[in-house]
Amino acid sequence: MFEIKAKDNRGRVGLLKTPHGTVKTPALMPVIHPRKQTIDVSKYGADIVITNAYLIYKDQKLTEKALNEGLHKLINFPGPVMTDSGSFQLSVYGDIDITNTEVIDFQEKIGTDIGTSLDIPTAPYVDKEKAQEDMEITIQRAKEAIDYRNANDMKMKLNSVVQGSTFPDLRSECADRLTEFDADLYPIGAVVPLMEGYDYKSLVDVVMASVSHLPDSKPRHLMGAGHPMVFALCVAMGCDLFDSAAYILYAEDDRLMTTRGTVKLENLTEMPCSCEVCSKYTPEDLRKMPKKERVELIAAHNLYVSFAELRLIRQAISEGTLMELVEERCRVHPALLDAVRQLGKYQDDLEVYNPSVKKSAFFYTGPESLQRSEIQRHLNKLRRMDKKKDLVILGGGRKPYSKYYQGRLGRFHTLTGTQEPFQSDDTDFMVLDIPFGLTPLDLDEAYPLAQNVAPKILDDDSIEFLINTLAEFSEYYNQIIIHSRVAREYGLELPEYEHSHDIRFKKDDTRKIKAIADYQFGTGIGEKLFTGDLNIEKSKKTGKIRHIYDGEEIIANMRASDANFVLSDLGAKRLHQNTEYPNNRVVVDSSVEDFARDGKSVFCKFVVDIDENIRALDEIIITNPNDELLAYGKVLLNPKEIKDFKSGQAVKVRNGFKKDE
Repeated sequence: MFEIKAKDNRGRVGLLKTPHGTVKTPALMPVIHPRKQTIDVSKYGADIVITNAYLIYKDQKLTEKALNEGLHKLINFPGPVMTDSGSFQLSVYGDIDITNTEVIDFQEKIGTDIGTSLDIPTAPYVDKEKAQEDMEITIQRAKEAIDYRNANDMKMKLNSVVQGSTFPDLRSECADRLTEFDADLYPIGAVVPLMEGYDYKSLVDVVMASVSHLPDSKPRHLMGAGHPMVFALCVAMGCDLFDSAAYILYAEDDRLMTTRGTVKLENLTEMPCSCEVCSKYTPEDLRKMPKKERVELIAAHNLYVSFAELRLIRQAISEGTLMELVEERCRVHPALLDAVRQLGKYQDDLEVYNPSVKKSAFFYTGPESLQRSEIQRHLNKLRRMDKKKDLVILGGGRKPYSKYYQGRLGRFHTLTGTQEPFQSDDTDFMVLDIPFGLTPLDLDEAYPLAQNVAPKILDDDSIEFLINTLAEFSEYYNQIIIHSRVAREYGLELPEYEHSHDIRFKKDDTRKIKAIADYQFGTGIGEKLFTGDLNIEKSKKTGKIRHIYDGEEIIANMRASDANFVLSDLGAKRLHQNTEYPNNRVVVDSSVEDFARDGKSVFCKFVVDIDENIRALDEIIITNPNDELLAYGKVLLNPKEIKDFKSGQAVKVRNGFKKDE
C-alpha cells in the first residue's frame, strides 16, 4: 500500500496506493464539504481529498445518494477519498448519535477508500488524567474498528488516530499500542489548537513523540494541518499527509496563503505570487468582484500555493536539501524558529533516517544548521577513528583543504604548552572550520566534508561550536599545535611552537584512501581493504582518485561526486573477510540466497538481520545466516525501515557470487 521512493531525514517521497489511484506523498487532502463544495480541487493539483462521513450520515438525501451512487460521485471526485468519522463534531458538541461500528459500517457502504474510527480528540493543555482517559477510549475504538472491519471482510483501509494531548509520553504510548492492531494509516490528531496558537514548539514534541513510535511502512497523517508555511517542518518530522479546509475558509475571509504566512486582501498592493490567479488579477480587481467569485479565486490561489510548496518539498527530499528548506521556511515567524530549534533536540532520531550521501551540498544557513544530523554523524565517526600522538590544527579556506596546504605552513602555537619535536608520521592534520568543526585533511574530499558551503563571517554560535569541538578533541592528543591564523581569529593567546619550521603536510594517496575507507566502513577497514600491490589510478582531467587496484584486479572505485568507495568483487570479499558479523551486512533468508547470488535486488521481507549502524545509501555486503558472502550493493533504506516493511526493495544489488566463486 505504501512505498518510499526518496528520503531526507524523516521526510520521504512515497507512493500511497488505493483502489482509486496512487498518490505521491507528501500530499495535501483538501477538505470537501459534501453539501457546499463548489470548487473542483482536482483542477488545482489535488490527487486525494477528505470529507466527513458523519455529515453525510446526518443528511438523508446525501445518505441515499452516497449509498446508491457511491461517495466519489456524491462529491464529484474520481480519485482516492478519505473520510473522517465525526470526531470533530464530537469534540465541538460533546456527543454524536452514531456508534463506532456504525460509522465504520457506513464508511464501507458508501465506498470510501480510507475510513477512520471514532477517536476522542483531546485538546492541548488538559490535565493528564483527562488526556489518558480519552486516549484509552480512542485505543479501544481503534481496535474495535479494525476487528469489525476484518470480521466483516471489508475492503476499506482504516486510520487509527494517535491522541494524548500535549503529553509526549502519552502520544508515544498511544502510538505503540495502536501499532499492535496494524492499521493502514496513522493520523496524529488534535493538533489544530497548537497551530492556531502558534505553539509550534509543542507541535514538534507531539509529532516526534508520535512518529518515532509508529511503523515506517505506514503513512502518517497530520490532521488539520493545511497551511503551506508549516509543510516543510512537518514533512521533515515524518508526516506524509495533510488535510485542511483552510483554503476555502481563509478565502471566505479574504485571506491569501503564502509560505511566509497569511495576508489580507485589504492590505495588498501587489499579488503575492505568480500563480494563475495572481498573474491574471490585481488586488483591486479582486476587491471589486462579487463575493462568490472572489472567494473561488482566492481559494484557487490558496490551493495553487499549497500544492506548489509540496512539489518543492518533494524535490528537496530528492535532492537532499529538505533541512535547508525547513530552516528557510521557519525564519518567517519566531514561533516557527522555536520549532526548528526544538527539532534539533531530536537529532539522534533524525540521524538514523538521514541517508549517508546526498546529491546536493550541505548549506549552512544559520546556527540551527549546527543541529543537523550530518554534523553529529561526522563527529561521532571522528571520535571512533584511530588517532595519532599529536594534532595540528589549520584554518579553513578553499576546498579541498589539502590541495592548498602544501610546503611550509607558517607559524604555529601550542595549546598544551609542550614543546615536543614535530613528527609527521605521528601527527593528525585537521582543519577547524564551519560547519563540521574538525575536518581531517585525509578526509577532506569525502562527503559531506567537501560538499558544503558556509559564510565567511562566523556567528557567535559557530565560534562557540568550534571552540567546544577543539576543546573536546584536544583531550585525545598528547600535543595540540595550532596555526597562528587560527589562534589569532579566535583570540587564543598561546606560546609559539618552536618547531614551526618543521611542520609540513605531505599528501599521501595510500594514507588517504585508507582513511576514507575507515570513515565509510569502520575503523581499521582501510588497512585490510587496501593491501597488496596497490595501484591508484587518477582522473587525467581532475587529478582525483578514481580506481584502486591490487595489481591488475580492481578493489574499489571512488565516486567522483562524493569520494565514497564503490566496491568490486575483490573489495566485497575483503570487507567480508575482515569484519565481524553483522558489521556492514544485510543478512537474507536462505530461501532467496540464489536470487542474491544472481545479482537480483533484495526485498525487505527476506531480510532476517542487519547491521544497526547501516544508513540508507550505504555500500554493504549481503550474506546468509551462516555468514556466507552472497552479493554486495547499495542499501536503500535504514535498518528500522527494512525490518518494518513487508514489501519493496531493501538493497540494490550490484553483483552476486556464485557458489563456486
